Amino acid sequence: MKQHVDLAVSGMTCTSCSSRVERKLNKLDGVEASVNFATETASIDFNPEQVSCEELIEVVKKTGYGANVVPGATVVPGASEEAAEAPASQPTSRTVELAISGMTCTSCSSRVERKLNKLPGVEATVNFATESANVQLEGGAASNEELLALIEKTGYGATVVSDSASPETRGHSTQDAAGTAVEGFAAPGTSAPANADTHVEERDVLGRRLVISAVLALPVMLICMIPALQFDYWQWVALVLATPVYLWGGWPFHRAAVINLRHGAFTMDTLVSLGTTAAYVWSLWALFFGEAGEIGMHMHMSLSTRAADSASHIYLETSAMVVVFLLLGRWFEHRAKRRSSAALRALLSLRPTEATALIDGKEKRIAAHLLQVDDLFLVRPGEKIATDGVIVEGASAVDESMLTGESVPVEVTVGDEVTGATMNTSGRLVVRTTRVGSDTTLAKIAALVTEAQAGKSPVQKLVDRISQVFVPLVILAAILTLVLHLWLSDAPTTQAFAAAVAVVVIACPCALGLATPTALLVGTGRGAQLGLLIKGPEVLENSRKVDTILLDKTGTVTTGVMTLREIIPARNTTKDDVLLTAAAVEAGSEHPIAAAILRAWEESPAAHAGRALPAVDNFKAHAGSGVSGLINGHRVEVSKPRALSRVEAFSPESAALVDAERASGATIVELQVDDQLIGALSMRDEVREESASAISHFRELGLHPVLLTGDAAEPAAAVAAEVDIAPQDVMSGVTPADKVQAVRDHQRQGQVVAMVGDGVNDAAALTQADLGIAMGGGTDVAVEASDITLMRENLEAVVDAMRLARRTVATIRGNLFWAFGYNIILIPVAALGLLNPMLAGAAMALSSVFVVTNSLRLRGFQAHSAPDL
Repeated sequence: MKQHVDLAVSGMTCTSCSSRVERKLNKLDGVEASVNFATETASIDFNPEQVSCEELIEVVKKTGYGANVVPGATVVPGASEEAAEAPASQPTSRTVELAISGMTCTSCSSRVERKLNKLPGVEATVNFATESANVQLEGGAASNEELLALIEKTGYGATVVSDSASPETRGHSTQDAAGTAVEGFAAPGTSAPANADTHVEERDVLGRRLVISAVLALPVMLICMIPALQFDYWQWVALVLATPVYLWGGWPFHRAAVINLRHGAFTMDTLVSLGTTAAYVWSLWALFFGEAGEIGMHMHMSLSTRAADSASHIYLETSAMVVVFLLLGRWFEHRAKRRSSAALRALLSLRPTEATALIDGKEKRIAAHLLQVDDLFLVRPGEKIATDGVIVEGASAVDESMLTGESVPVEVTVGDEVTGATMNTSGRLVVRTTRVGSDTTLAKIAALVTEAQAGKSPVQKLVDRISQVFVPLVILAAILTLVLHLWLSDAPTTQAFAAAVAVVVIACPCALGLATPTALLVGTGRGAQLGLLIKGPEVLENSRKVDTILLDKTGTVTTGVMTLREIIPARNTTKDDVLLTAAAVEAGSEHPIAAAILRAWEESPAAHAGRALPAVDNFKAHAGSGVSGLINGHRVEVSKPRALSRVEAFSPESAALVDAERASGATIVELQVDDQLIGALSMRDEVREESASAISHFRELGLHPVLLTGDAAEPAAAVAAEVDIAPQDVMSGVTPADKVQAVRDHQRQGQVVAMVGDGVNDAAALTQADLGIAMGGGTDVAVEASDITLMRENLEAVVDAMRLARRTVATIRGNLFWAFGYNIILIPVAALGLLNPMLAGAAMALSSVFVVTNSLRLRGFQAHSAPDL
C-alpha cells in the first residue's frame, strides 16, 4: 500500500528549482511527487517497500535544498491505487485567503485587486490594512500558483493562508506527541501555516533602518538649521551623512517606486522617492556646479520655503529628514496595525494545541487538531477543552468568557454541550467530540470576524477610487506649483523648487486608505472579545440609521425557560402532594411545562429528603391539552384549566391567587385525580433581569422598541408592562410569517428596522430587517440569518452591539474627516510656499499615525453587559 508524506523544502528561489526537485523525486521507483514553489512543499505518494521517507529527504538534500517533514503532517497510509487514479472532484467554487507583502499604500492594494479581478471567474478584495486578499474563484477559474504568480508579477509577494478546497485530512493515522502512530486519527494534508513572527521581523528590520538613519540625519538637520554650527566644509560633511540616509534609509521607498513605475503605477512611494530624489539631486547640483560648495558658505532655515538664490542652497536635510520621518511613521503605523488586529490573533491563540484522547480506555496525548467527530477526550481541571463536544461523564464549571464575555463560570454536567478553547475550572470531564476544524464555534467566530474585517463599505470603495487618481493628481499639482511660481511671481528658483517638493511630500494617500479598515479592524476585533460578532462594514453603516427595534419576546426579553412560580393546593391538599403528583405524571413528558415542574421537584425539600416519585402506568400525552397516567390505580391528569371555574375547590385566598397569577400573564395548569381538582400550578417564562434597563437604553440611543410574541394578549401585555413597553407597541399571537410582515409594515412607514430574535424561529424576520440581531448565538441559523450575532443571552448585549457599531462608524467618519481635511488644507499651504519640505514630510508621517492611533481608541470600548472585559 502506498503512503503519503508532505515535506517542507527550503532553498528554492524560483519555479526552476521546484521543477528540478520534482524531477529528481519522480525518478525514484514507486514515487509520485508534486513540488509547489509557492508553498515550498512537496506532496509525495510513495511505496514504503521501495523507498523510505528518509531516502526521499536525502534525495532533496543531494539536489541542493533542505527538506523535513511538515510539522503536524506525518507519514500516513495512502489511498488505494484505484482511488489515487480517480480524478478529484472539482468544487463549483472556492475561497482562497492570501497574505500579501510589499504593499505600502492603498494604491498598491487597489492595483493588486484590479489585476486579480481581470482573471476570468475571479472576484477579489484586497485589504491594505490587513495585508490580505480574499479571492472567490468559480470552478477551475485559476490555480493558487497562477494567483501567486500574478501578484508577484505585479511587484508584490504572496503566500496562501487558506483554501476552502484544500483537504483537511488525509489517511487514518498520525503521531502522538512522542511520535508514535495512533490509530483512529486523521492527519491534515495541508502544509504548515505561515510563520507568525514575520510581521515582528519586518518591524524589527524597519526599526534598525530607522535608528541608523536618524543617527545620521539629525546632525545634518542641525547643521543646516543653525548657522552657528556651520564650519568650513560643513556642507560636504552633510553630504557624506545624508547620502546613506537617502540611498539606504530610503531604499524601501525607492525600490517600491521603481517596481510600481515598471508596471505603470504611481503610489505613495512614488511621491516620497520623487520628493527626496529631487531634493538630493538639487543639492548635488548646487554643491558641484553652483556656489553651495564654496568654503565658508552659510545657509539659514525657516519654517517656510527659503527665498534666496538657488545656486547657494542645498536641501540635504530635506532628503534625509523626510526619509527619517516617514520611516518613523511607517514603524508606528506597522506597530499600530498589528495592535489593531491583536483581538483576532488573541482569539485564535486560545485554541488548545494538545488533547488527552481516550483510545480503548487508555489516555493518549495527541495534537488537538487530530481529534475527529465521536472521539472521546479527557479534560482535567485547569485545562482548556480541546474542541466542541458534549459531556458524557463528570460535572464542572466552565469559564466561557472568551466566547461570551461573561466572567462567571457556567455549571455543566452530563449531556451539556461545551465549546472548544473554554476553560474547565474544577471537575474532571469526559467529552465526546461533536465538531472539529472549521466547524467549531471558535473557527466560525474567527471566520466571521475575518470576513467582516476584509469587507469594504461603500465609503471605502469610494476612497479607493479616489486613491487611484490621487498620486497622479499630486504630481500634476507639484508641476503646476513649480511652473506658476516661476511664471507668475518674482520668487527665486529655489523657492519654487521647495514649494513643489513640499507639495509632493505633504500629500498622504495612506491616511485616506487607513481611515476605514483600521477602525473596522479594531471595532470588530473588540466586538469578538465581548461576544458581539459584527458581519461587515455595511452592518455598521445600517446601525447608525436604525430608529425602530422589534423584539421577539420568548428567549429575548424573557429567559425562554418556563419556571414554576406558585403551587396552589385545593382544600384538604398540601403543596408537597400537588408537586409530587404532578411531577410523577409529567416525568414522561418533554414539554417545557413538564421540565419546569420537574426542576421544581428536584429542588424541593421533599426530593432532597429522599422522597421518590411514585410509579406511573399507562402514561399518555394529549397534544395541546396535557398528560395523564395511572398512579396506584387512580387516574391523574395535568391539563389546561378546564375546571378552575369550580372555585369551591379552593379557599378564598387560593382562588384570589389563581386570579392574580392569571392576570399577571402566567400559564396555569390544573391537577386532577379521578376527575377531582386537587390543585393548580402557575408557570411563567420570566423576564430577564436586565430587560427593563436594556429597553431604557434603547430609547437613549433613539430606538423605538416594539414587542412581538406568539403568546396570547394577556401574558404579552404583562411582560410589556414589566419592561415599560407601551400597550400599542405590543403585537401578540403572531406567527413567524406575521413577524416578517411586521418588519415590512414598519419599513413601509419609512422606518429603519432592527429585529432581535433567537435566530431560529425568527430567521425570516432577521433576514427581512435592515439589521438582524441574533441573541444567544453560535447556531448555524443564527449566524447565517443575522447581521450581528451575540454569543451571550443578555439583552444589554444588543445595546452594546449598537453602541460599538455606532462608535466604530463615528471613528471611521472622524478618520476620513481628518484624512481629507489634512490633504485639502495642507497641499494648498505647501503650494503657496508656506511650508518647509522637511516639515511637510513630518506632517505626512504623522497623518497616518494619527488615523491609526485614533482607531485604536476603540480597544477601550466598555460593554454594559460584560463590564469586566
